[in-house]
Amino acid sequence: MKVLLLYDYPPSPGGLATQGDLLYKGLVSLGVDVHAVNFESPQEKEWYYRWFKPDVVVGVGYWGHTPQLILHPQKHGVQPVPWLVADGYIANYQDTLNALPLILVTSNWVKEMYVRDGIKADNIEVLPVGCDTDAFTPFSKNDPKVLAVRKSFGISPNQIMLLTVGGDAASKGAQEVMQALSIINSKVPDYKYICKVWPQKRSRLQNSADMELAKQLGIEKNITYTTGIVSRNYMPYLIGACDIYAAPSRLEGFGMPQVEAGACGKPVIGINAMGLLDTMVHGKTALLANVAQKIILNEVVLGKESGYEDQHRIVFDTPRTVDYRASVHDIAKYLTDLMTDAPLREKMGNAGRNRVVENFDYRVVAKRFVQIMNEKLGIK
Repeated sequence: MKVLLLYDYPPSPGGLATQGDLLYKGLVSLGVDVHAVNFESPQEKEWYYRWFKPDVVVGVGYWGHTPQLILHPQKHGVQPVPWLVADGYIANYQDTLNALPLILVTSNWVKEMYVRDGIKADNIEVLPVGCDTDAFTPFSKNDPKVLAVRKSFGISPNQIMLLTVGGDAASKGAQEVMQALSIINSKVPDYKYICKVWPQKRSRLQNSADMELAKQLGIEKNITYTTGIVSRNYMPYLIGACDIYAAPSRLEGFGMPQVEAGACGKPVIGINAMGLLDTMVHGKTALLANVAQKIILNEVVLGKESGYEDQHRIVFDTPRTVDYRASVHDIAKYLTDLMTDAPLREKMGNAGRNRVVENFDYRVVAKRFVQIMNEKLGIK
């Protein structure tokens, strides 16, 4: 089997780049003949098509990347297999996607979104995102790298560290977590809530709004927002430093940080919906808050990034759910349970670690990929 992988290569620390790079690493470990190239590099992609002659070109992205991931390989006579995430609504390229023999998606919820928006179910297979369980592993509380993380945030040994990681924190449910903390603030042990976000204009604006909410709730002294570029080398220790990973996300097609937290032996607070239904087990590896609200749209305005002209308006025949909000009261209850019960945190963390190793280790995912290629495309 000869595989060409298209993703953000060389990999940045972002989710899609990590998704692609871990599949690359897993295929290498299996002895598969595989190369990686940036999905936005037409000249280099063409170079690989000519000399490498791949059996399949696997592209990591979302439906809006159809020109780079699907149309470009097809133009050069190579079979594309996109590995896609969802962003709430699949607005374009239905005919192109439906003509493919195989589409990979990251969760059953993502598959449901594609089918809802006009993609045939019979050519969609679920392939979860891999996790590097050698790097993301339980650490001793006294590990110097873990201690250094906690010290950098001014967290004392007796404080409970809550953590949320994302491009911005609000999309990962941080506002709902803060609202829950304000309810239980006087009933739980001393804590610090750390929100690690990526530096971008959207995050800066959202950070200001989030901290204003923290002030209104009277918990701003317990909240720290940290914005900066970090590498994948740092992330296991950041997660390893926390006691609880809290991310009841508003939109989550898989939940890579939640899975990585499980791999580090950390209990997770999430939302009982979307991709987390595949990755978390409520009451065993995570506590999943019920959905309190669905954000529903009747129309959207899209542009060139989606293959349309600017200001292209789409009115839905049936209103679409594009975002979720977790129950604040459920989050408050689950935070109280975990913050006041160290043995429960350890028990759920251990179960989370076992589940990730068994189901989401990058080598396990690579083996599943090879199996799907054999079964669906006859590529060996």
